[in-house]
Amino acid sequence: MEQLSLFDDREMSAPLASRLRPHTLEEYAGQRHLVGKGKILRRLIEDDQISSMIFWGPPGVGKTTLARIIAKQTRAQFVEFSAVNSGIKEIKEVMTQAEQNRKMGVKTLLFADEIHRFNKAQQDAFLPFVEAGSIILVGATTENPSFEINSALLSRCKVFILKALKEEDLKELLIHALHSPKGFGNMKIEIEEHHLSAIARFANGDARTALNTLEMAVLNGRMNEKAVLCVDGEVLAQCMNRRSLLYDKNGEEHYNLISALHKSMRNSDPDAAIYWMCRMLDGGEDPLYIARRLVRFASEDVGMADSHALQVAVAAYQACHFLGMPECDVHLTHAVVYLAMAPKSNALYRAREACKEDIKKLPAEAVPLWICNAPTDLMKEMDYGKGYIYAHDTKEKVARMQCLPDALAGRRYYQPEEQGQEKQVKEKLLSILEWRDAHDSDSGY
Repeated sequence: MEQLSLFDDREMSAPLASRLRPHTLEEYAGQRHLVGKGKILRRLIEDDQISSMIFWGPPGVGKTTLARIIAKQTRAQFVEFSAVNSGIKEIKEVMTQAEQNRKMGVKTLLFADEIHRFNKAQQDAFLPFVEAGSIILVGATTENPSFEINSALLSRCKVFILKALKEEDLKELLIHALHSPKGFGNMKIEIEEHHLSAIARFANGDARTALNTLEMAVLNGRMNEKAVLCVDGEVLAQCMNRRSLLYDKNGEEHYNLISALHKSMRNSDPDAAIYWMCRMLDGGEDPLYIARRLVRFASEDVGMADSHALQVAVAAYQACHFLGMPECDVHLTHAVVYLAMAPKSNALYRAREACKEDIKKLPAEAVPLWICNAPTDLMKEMDYGKGYIYAHDTKEKVARMQCLPDALAGRRYYQPEEQGQEKQVKEKLLSILEWRDAHDSDSGY
C-alpha cells in the first residue's frame, strides 16, 4: 500500500518535536521541581526577576524550550548563540546592541546552547556584559558546569538542574502529539497503549527522541480499509532497533559510570557491576580502559585477600587486547564478576597512602648503612653493608635487622585484614613481628 504523506502543507513540514514545542509554562512537560506551582524558578519567571542562569541536564529535557518561554514571558529580546558559529566578533556585536536595548528599557536574553563548547575567550567575552546587566545569560549544557564553565562566569549564574523526563511524562506527551492539531490530531491513527509505553521507555527521558520515534512510526504505518493509519509492533521494533544512551567518553557521565562500576564491585554486587560495565560498552567505551580499571581494582580493593584477582584482571586486559569488541565483552564480564565476588581488602591501598603521606611530609631519610651494598673498598671502610644479615642463612629465614630508617623505626604501613587469604598473611606477619620483638638485636640492627 502506498505510504501516507503527512506533510502536504508548509506549516506541517517541520519535525513533530518542533511543531509541538510548548510556548507557556502550562504546556511545558516535566521539571515540576523547578516550574511547578510555587517553585523557585516559576516564581522568578512570574515576578520577572530572572537573572543569568545555567540549565544543566541531559538532552531532550526542555532546556532550549524553557529559555524561549522565559524570554516570551519576561518580554525580553531573545538572541540565540552557537559556539560553532559565533566568534568573539559576533559576541561583541550582539553585546553592543544589547547595551543599546538596555538604555531603551528592553531586556536581552542571550541563550547560549551547549555553553560548555564555548572556549575560554568566548566565555570571558560574556562576563563584563553579564556583570553590567546588559544581558541575561541563559546557558544550556549537558556537562557538569563546574568542569566546563569559567569560574568567574559560573559564579554570576544560578545553576538549575533539569532532570530526565519520567516515563509517564513522555507518555502524556505522546498522547498529546496524537490528538493535537499541531501533531497528528487531524488523522485517524491506531496505536496500542503498550506501544506508547514502549516508546516512552525507549526514549530514556528524552522528549525529542520520544517524538521523533513516534513520528517515524507513524510515517511508516499502514493505512487499512477504513482509512485508519495502523502502527503495529513490527514497524515500531524497526524504529527502536537501537537506543542511544547518554554517554560522553570525555565527560562527567564517563566518570559517573566507572565510579558506579567500581563501587558495585567493591560492594560485592555482581549484577550491578555487570550492568554498569555493559552501559559503558554500549556507549562506545574502549574495553581496554575498563580492563585497566579492573587491574587497578584488583590490587586496590581485593589485594592480598585474593592475589589471583590481579591475575584474572591482567588476563582480561590481554584478552581485550587480543580480541577487541564485541568478543571480549565476556572476558570483561568474567573479570567483573570475579572481582565483585572476591574477598575484599584495601590494606595495600592504605599502606601506599600512609607511606606516601610520610614521604610527602617527612625529611628524606638516608638508607641505613647495614642494608647498603658495598661494591668498593672505600664504601666498605665507611661501614657500608656492615652488620647485614642474610635472611636465607638463618633458621627462621628472618633476620634480626631493622630495615627502616631510625626516624621511622616501628612504623607499620601494611595492616593486613582477615578477609580471604589475607588472614593467613596477617597471622604470618604477626608471628614475624613477635619473633623480632623477642629476639631484638643488641646491636640495634
